Amino acid sequence: MNTSYKYPVDSILLLGPTGVGKSPLGDTLANNGLFGRQCHHLDFGSELRLVESFGTVSAEYSSEDLDFIHGVLERGLLLENKHFTLAEKIISLFLGRVGFSQRDVLVLNGIPRHVGQAHDIARIADIHALIVLDCSADSVFCRIRENVGGDRLDRTDDERELIEKKLSIFQERTAPLIKHFEKKGCVVYRLEISGTTTTDQAYRRLLSLAATHPPVSLVAEPPER
Repeated sequence: MNTSYKYPVDSILLLGPTGVGKSPLGDTLANNGLFGRQCHHLDFGSELRLVESFGTVSAEYSSEDLDFIHGVLERGLLLENKHFTLAEKIISLFLGRVGFSQRDVLVLNGIPRHVGQAHDIARIADIHALIVLDCSADSVFCRIRENVGGDRLDRTDDERELIEKKLSIFQERTAPLIKHFEKKGCVVYRLEISGTTTTDQAYRRLLSLAATHPPVSLVAEPPER
C-alpha cells in the first residue's frame, strides 16, 4: 500500500480516565490543529466500536479479532502485548482512511493503555507530548451522568460497575505511562478537569500551556523548498 508517511509518525498522547473528555478534546485538535500542524484524532475506543458495529469477518478482521474486541468493549479488557498486532492493524487502517501525511500529527486516545504497549507502539508512533486530563472519580461520574462532553450518547459501556472497573484499571495500568514518558523527555501538559469543565475550556487551557512550553520537535518548520 502506497502511503505518504513513514513510521514512526509524530504523535501526541491523550491520557485520562473514562468520561473525562478526551474524545471531544481530540476532535477539537483534529479540527483546529496544534503547533501549526494538522492533527488526526485516533479514538481507539471509537474505532473498536466501529469494527464491532459491522460485526462481520473480513479481510481485515478475523472472528478471533471480533471476539476479542467484543470482550474489550463489554468487559473492559485491555489489549496486552500479545494482541498488539490488532492495534497495529487498526492504526494502519485509520491512517490510510484519513490520508495521513508526514507533516501531520497523530493524536492517540486510548492506545497505548499501559507501559507494555508503550514499548510496542514506539515503532509506529513517536510520542513527543502528553496531554493529561486529571479528574476525580466523583467528577467522572458527574460528567458521564450529565454528558458534559456530549460524547456519551448510545454508549453501552457506561454502567457504573464497568466505569468503576475502568477507573481502577486506569490508576493501576495507565497512569504509570506519565512517568514512563516523562523519563523519555516528553513534554507533559496537565489539565485539571472538573465535573463541569467544557471542551472549549480545556482546549483554551491547553493552548495556553503549549504556547509557553512547546515541544521543539513538534513545532512546525517552514515548508521544504
